[in-house]
Amino acid sequence: MAYLVLARKHRPRTFSEMVGQEHVVQALENALTSQRLHHAYLFTGTRGVGKTTVSRILAKSLNCQGPDGQGGITATPCGICQACKDIDAGRFVDYTELDAASNRGVDEVQALLEQAVYKPVQGRFKVFMIDEVHMLTGHAFNAMLKTLEEPPEYLKFVLATTDPQKVPVTVLSRCLQFNLRPMAPETVLEHLTQVLQTEAVPAEPLALRLISRAARGSMRDALSLTDQAIAFGNGELLETGVRQMLGSVDRGHVFRLIEALAQGDGKTVVETSEGLRRDGLSAASTLEEMTTVLQGMAVLQAVPSRAESRDGADPDAAETARLAALLPADETQLLYSLCLHGRGELGLAPDEYAALTMVLLRLLAFKPTAAAGAEKKTLNEPARPVADAPRAAPAVEAAHPSAAEAPRAPAPAPAAMTPVAANTPPGQRLSVVDAPALNGSAPPRPAVAADSAPAAAKLMAMPVRVQPPPGAREVQAAVPSVAPAPIPPSEEGDFWYATVTQMVAAEAIAALARELALQSQLVARDVDQWLLRVERESLNQTSSREKLQGALATLGHGVKIAIEIGAVVDSPARRNKQAADERQRIAEEAIHNDPEVQSMMRDWDARIVPGTLRPA
Repeated sequence: MAYLVLARKHRPRTFSEMVGQEHVVQALENALTSQRLHHAYLFTGTRGVGKTTVSRILAKSLNCQGPDGQGGITATPCGICQACKDIDAGRFVDYTELDAASNRGVDEVQALLEQAVYKPVQGRFKVFMIDEVHMLTGHAFNAMLKTLEEPPEYLKFVLATTDPQKVPVTVLSRCLQFNLRPMAPETVLEHLTQVLQTEAVPAEPLALRLISRAARGSMRDALSLTDQAIAFGNGELLETGVRQMLGSVDRGHVFRLIEALAQGDGKTVVETSEGLRRDGLSAASTLEEMTTVLQGMAVLQAVPSRAESRDGADPDAAETARLAALLPADETQLLYSLCLHGRGELGLAPDEYAALTMVLLRLLAFKPTAAAGAEKKTLNEPARPVADAPRAAPAVEAAHPSAAEAPRAPAPAPAAMTPVAANTPPGQRLSVVDAPALNGSAPPRPAVAADSAPAAAKLMAMPVRVQPPPGAREVQAAVPSVAPAPIPPSEEGDFWYATVTQMVAAEAIAALARELALQSQLVARDVDQWLLRVERESLNQTSSREKLQGALATLGHGVKIAIEIGAVVDSPARRNKQAADERQRIAEEAIHNDPEVQSMMRDWDARIVPGTLRPA
């Protein structure tokens, strides 16, 4: 007898054998038991979750004759009557399966509907099962609408699809819809264990866990992978063989990467990524495994009590709990998001392992630091002295209630008031001074003695920014700029400026080498070595330094260039900037001192638009 694959050999024959679809099984069993049968059913869900299986079990439940041939509609088909055997074998004349992916036209649907006028030959009901119904054309859907809405009492429609969004709403409204969910890895693992025990195939639990995760909710995919793993392992399922077959990444690599990222160890991250390249392990699988582990870590961080209820047979549970305590919750969420979106970047990079390394190192680049947290706290602290100032004023009157009834003294002269200087340093407290009477209508209250006033009766002087009138900025900007401080002349500076100018004019240097020469300062000259100083480390490139040495050699200076990082005072770029500023200043002074320009500004309120003056 020819070998029958596990997915077909262990296809459920009754509702009780189905796994992972209890919500669908319960509804159908109750409907069959109470004889409340709908005329059209629509089963939706991803591949390999049991849509065709449910359809066949439903057809057997409707047509089962019982062991004695006297049975009726039942939720538990016997499986031994002629109708049940024929439906399982695919030769029951009253059960028709139509593949809409290859029979999607109106002619095929009309040929099927022509059989609806004839009563069942063997069974109690005719059952039309249309698989992948969303592949039918619009005309085919329209052709079956009337029959689907009001079929004969002996006809039942069963539709199945993986994409219900493509099914017209006119069809959806005529069907009783059931959504078959993807199966959890634990459900798949339990079913695989039972199947392999029946088949007497030895299997390691970790190997079955890998297959159950790789199935992605599809029981048929899990059984197909199991068939492949049995062939790969020569009759047994070992973790190493299954991992090699699937191309999965060992969780040990994933744990090592997450721990290195938690400790900020970039060296270990890069070395582990290179090890994955040498072993030929998938970069996409690495990120996928990392997202799975990080999701478990995030759950443990949010609900620590879940650590006690985790599956004890899972060997990764303890390591996941340890990493959850090692990595902060915000960094866990950040790393999960980076891994999730990084899978889309692998195909854009020329080397997926380089892309993997960049995705992992991105967490170290954006990792929060303690200084950032301290800065946030500093910015969020309220200004308490300012908030206390408004409360201080009424304290004076409250402390001396008799002062309000005392005769008021004549109003002091305005000049006697001590104004708050504009340059008063922030934080200095000044005494409260009563304002003078307005128009002599109300004399001021007498000043309170300094020794009797509490310390709280003080005001803080705060710098006030006065909004300038319209056009003031333009007038201020139009004033000629002041000449900047000149660069102190030096023999090394003059020599380096002349040398760089000569190389630039001769186009002996370009790009980064030219920028290095312009932004550097000649600090010292020796017989065979010159010392240059730059402010940016990015200018200190080996290639730029070699090109500059070659250009100097063409001028007769066969020296080596040494570069240090520090403050630059005199460089060719600074001298060029100073010369350009000087020409700009002279041009602006010439315009502002022109009699005609002054006359237009005085008589016609004309203004010079800032930034429009350019030296000739």
